[in-house]
Amino acid sequence: MTPLVIRNRKHSDLPGCVDLLAVVHGTDGYPLNWPADPYRWLSPPEQHHAWIAEADGAEVVGHLAVHHALPEDGEAGAAEVARLFVAPAFRRRRVGTALLRQARRWAARHDTDLTLEVVDHQRSPAVALYERDGWRHTATVAAGWTAPNGAPVTLRRYVVASGAPEPADSTAEHRTAGHP
Repeated sequence: MTPLVIRNRKHSDLPGCVDLLAVVHGTDGYPLNWPADPYRWLSPPEQHHAWIAEADGAEVVGHLAVHHALPEDGEAGAAEVARLFVAPAFRRRRVGTALLRQARRWAARHDTDLTLEVVDHQRSPAVALYERDGWRHTATVAAGWTAPNGAPVTLRRYVVASGAPEPADSTAEHRTAGHP
């Protein structure tokens, strides 16, 4: 397995992130609605921080951001995990887990709970990942937006408390570059 590096995302990483997002969208339909400006979608004003997973010293194979949680998200003082995606060829290699663990370490340093929302699909690999990683399902709600065909979208909300222990995992092989 190629060792991964989880590091702070730099502005110069954005073209590779957008390219990867396009591959993920074509493969999985994430994001459900392709953004008009994917660069801005990956770097919105409410963003606290973002990381990438890198393989072979240069290839972006995963991405995760942490945003200020909005009041309607129901978790005052929390930050929201957002824009998590992994290259199809790197799935089932714990890349998503490594990115989530980096966000949890960031939250612990900032004494901040984390929330996230995910589209509610039966047998969703994303739902399985969050639940396996110790996230607690708190609500299922209607999204304030629709699918490309105009159908309503249901979201599952999750939370993990600041400082909550990370589940034991001896199989992840990655290293972290940088701390913020």
